[in-house]
Formats: sequence, C-alpha cells, structure tokens
Amino acid sequence: MNQTYGIVGVTAVILATVLVGALGLRISRTTSDFYVASRTVAPRLNACAVSGEYLSAASFLGVAGLVLAQGVDMLWFPIGYTAGFLVLLAFVAAPLRRSGAYTLPDFAEARLESRAVRRVAGVLVVGIGWLYLLPQLRGAGLTLRLLTGAPGWLGGLVVAAVVTAAVAAGGMRSITFVQAFQYWLKLTALLVPVAFLLLAWRGDNAPAPAWDDRPVFHRSTEVRVDRPLTLTVREPVRVTASGTVDGCAVHGVSLRLGEGRHRIGAQTALRFPAGARVPLPDRAADRAVPSSWAMPLSSDREQHGLYATYGLILATFLGTMGLPHVVVRFYTNPDGRAARRTTVSVLGLLGAFYLLIPLYGMLGRLYAPDLLLTGDTDAAVLVLPQRLLGGVGGDLLGALVAGGACAAFLSTASGLTMSVAGVLAQDVLPTLGVRHFRLATLPAIAVPTAAAAVVSDLPVANAVGLAFAVSASSFAPLLVLGIWWRGLTPPGAIAGLVLGGGSALTAVTATIAGGARSGWPHTLLAWPAVWSVPLGFTTMVLISLATRSRVPPGTAATMARLHLPEPPVPTRPGPATT
Repeated sequence: MNQTYGIVGVTAVILATVLVGALGLRISRTTSDFYVASRTVAPRLNACAVSGEYLSAASFLGVAGLVLAQGVDMLWFPIGYTAGFLVLLAFVAAPLRRSGAYTLPDFAEARLESRAVRRVAGVLVVGIGWLYLLPQLRGAGLTLRLLTGAPGWLGGLVVAAVVTAAVAAGGMRSITFVQAFQYWLKLTALLVPVAFLLLAWRGDNAPAPAWDDRPVFHRSTEVRVDRPLTLTVREPVRVTASGTVDGCAVHGVSLRLGEGRHRIGAQTALRFPAGARVPLPDRAADRAVPSSWAMPLSSDREQHGLYATYGLILATFLGTMGLPHVVVRFYTNPDGRAARRTTVSVLGLLGAFYLLIPLYGMLGRLYAPDLLLTGDTDAAVLVLPQRLLGGVGGDLLGALVAGGACAAFLSTASGLTMSVAGVLAQDVLPTLGVRHFRLATLPAIAVPTAAAAVVSDLPVANAVGLAFAVSASSFAPLLVLGIWWRGLTPPGAIAGLVLGGGSALTAVTATIAGGARSGWPHTLLAWPAVWSVPLGFTTMVLISLATRSRVPPGTAATMARLHLPEPPVPTRPGPATT
C-alpha cells in the first residue's frame, strides 16, 4: 500500500471526526447532553450511531482475517453479532429505555435498590470496556504499521488521543453524530473496493481458493518476516531468500526448503513461486489439517471444535445485550417504542455490512495467503486492493479502506470510552457533573492503551469474542431476570454477577495472558460462555429463591415502569375555530 495515500486517507477521517464532533459540541451543554444526549435522538439517527459504534475493528478487519485463516466456521462471528440485536429487541430494548437510567449500574441500582449491586456492576462495566478496547487499539497499531512502518503502540496512542478529545469535548451528543457518519464511511469503504476487487477477480479468470487443503501462492510472492519464526514445511519448496535461514546469512540465494522445520530470522525476505503451498508457523502448523477450511466443524482451530462453536454462539447471541457501549445508546431514545424501532433498523444496517466481509476473507485466502505465514491475517482487508489492482487505483482504494478501518477504531473506542467514563464519573470521582466526566475519560482510555502495548499477538476478533463472553455471563442474566422476573433479589444479583461475570473475566484474562494452550483447559478458558452463562443465570435464581425476603419493596412499581408503555407526548392545541 502506498504510504502517502494511506496516511492521507487516515488523516482525512481523523479531521472529519473532529469536525463532526465539533457540531455536537456546539449544542452539548447539560449533564444530560453529555450522558444520554438529553434522550432526544431519533430512531434512524440512533440506528446509524449504534451500527457505527458496534462495527468495530473486529468486524472491519478481524472477521475477514479469521475467515482467511480458519474457514467457514468463523462466519458464526457476523451471524452472532447481528443476531444479538434480535435477542436485545425481544427482551431488553424498550424496558431498558423506560428504566430512565444513564448507565448499566444505574439500572442495577434502580431495579434492585442496592448500592452494592451498583458497585459490582460498575466494576464489570469497566472490565468489559477495557477488554473491548484492547483489540480496537491493536487494530489501530496494525493499520498504522502497514501504512508507515511505525511501531504498533503508536497507532493505539493516536486513537486514544483523538477519542479522548472527542468524548471529553462533547460527550454523547457529539459522539452520536460522529458514529452515524462513521457507519456510512465504513460501509462505503468496504462496498466500493469490493466491487473493483470482484471485477479484478473475474478478469483473472475467477480462480477458486484451495478450499480443502492448505492455501497456495496464486502468484509469485515475496514475504518479509519482521520477527524470528519457525516454519513447518510439508512439501519441499524452492525459494529465493535474503536474510537468515536456519542460522545462515544469505542474500538473493535460491534455496530448497526441505520437509520439516526451518528457522527464519527477523528481517528476512522469502520469495515463493506460484503454486507453492504456504508453510505455516509452528503455532499454526500443529492445528492445521487437510480438508478443513471449507468444512464446518472440521477445522482443527480448537481441539474441541463443537464445544468452541457453541461457546462462540452463546457469547455473541447473549453478549450484545450487556455490552455497556451498546446499551447506553438505547438510553438516548425518546421512549421505548423508539428504542424498538432503532433496534430493527440496526438489524438491517448490520446485515448490509456483514454481507461484504466473507468476500474479503475468500479473496484474502486466494491473493494474500502469505499473511498466514507472518501472522498478520487481520490485515487482509487492507492489502487486497494493492494485491489485485495495483497502481494508482489500488492505492486510492487502499486509502479508502484504511480510512474505513480508522473509522472503525475511532467509533467503537469512542463509545467504549464514553461508557467507561460515565461509570467512573458517577461511581469513582467524588461528584457528578460535566467536569468530572471529562476527567474520567483519561483513565478510561489510558489503561487499555498501556495494556495494548503489551498484548500484541491476540487476533482482533478473538479478543472481542472474549469481551462478549464476559458480557453474556454477567449482564445478560442481570437484564433478563431483572426485567422479566419479580423475584430477583440484591444478594442473588451480586452472586450471579460475581460468579458468572467474574469467572468469565478470570478465564479470558488467563487466555490473554497465555495460560493453558492446549487440551480441555485451553478450550474451557478460551470459550467460557458454555459454562459461565448458565452459572450466572443459575446462581441468580437459586440465591434469589433462598433470599425471598430481600425482594426490594419497590419492585412492583419498578416492573410497572419497565413494561407499561409511556404516556403519549402531549401536543400543543391548535387555534380555536368557529
């Protein structure tokens, strides 16, 4: 990708974000403006903002990278991301808006009349928010590294600075306009390039990927290795190498890599001939088996594939309703009916976006299989325009895609920072108000920015899936039972949040830290929703039944407010007639 074009594209998106945010700043004055845009956001605008916020780095970059690397099983990610809003529409959207809360801890306290429940919910909101911010900042670092060669941590720092300025300046009122604009930018950044990519693919006689085996290099391809790695070669291949291979320094030498393992040094360039099978790094070779990419449940991405698939489905289907940056947007609707209309619109907007992602995964499998070797599969969307088109056209489309990726990081990071800062401002800093909200944006983004500099090898979409698992295990039980069951008690809610959400958070933290790497221990930690979601629901129900006397006295009134339609807004009478 041409660095100049890419930098111009990213800079243009950042400037547009600042300018659109300034529009919201001009009309953002009160505390209600900062937290929930005074609850006056129309359904269509809010649907665009929800979609812009929800379509993160995992959606824009990560899913295509996972499809490229691991096959059709990864299509459960976009299915689950979208279907989660259907569950939210059926069970949560309208009652949550009628609760009158600003944040999830607000809802927990209002429903259960307990400060203790609020504090536990606040800790989980911050934990989920920080966990979700990690892949956004990592994706930003990946994009900036491809564009400029800068270290990965710098991209995260740039995004953190822009997000802090936008959120602190205008709050929810400003972010609403920014995220609605960024949804359409992201859709355009995928739709326009993919049309040209498909035309180029047809012009190349529409070759099909190696569906049932390891991918092959469709063209003669040079692969540059930035860090040392060990490759597993299953079929001997002749390459042209410059750098260090098996401990020997070479420069432009033709080598035969025999079957087995080969150590490749940092800053080594390998040119593979067309038709050669892609050798995989050691960390991937042990899990790769023939006839896996296009066959559901046959890819050995996990040693217990069926269990992992159910873990993914459960986490994404139920996790959406508990994501703090998504839930807070429903508080901005005028009423419950508007919240439902917003959700229906979101389903359509997400569906249009996710139709494009598998195409990038398939084309990446065909034209960018070298990303499997380097481990940069999340970059597939970014490199395809130059691989298929080249020239000025490829550079321009590459700049558009880079701008869309930047919008993905900024929009989701803005929403997450907004939700975390809201909790910190209300529950940590001493008083409420706009000034403390602005102060809270600094720790809200600073902690994950520091963590992102350390955690660098976790695929973007997988990291987001971990955040969904924590959300599904904690806030899904709290919201479903809190809205639909009168018998929920504060002790039951606290126990469910701690056991369900706490155990899932512990499992995903161990996964990110590189705990168990194989066998059932790894699978149970990497896909905890299968056991942590039932644990959260069961604990809340059993402890609540054991503490029936602790049902809050105002439960009947609260349930009525959640489920009864709001009174119609009075209209101003017209002039009298005779």
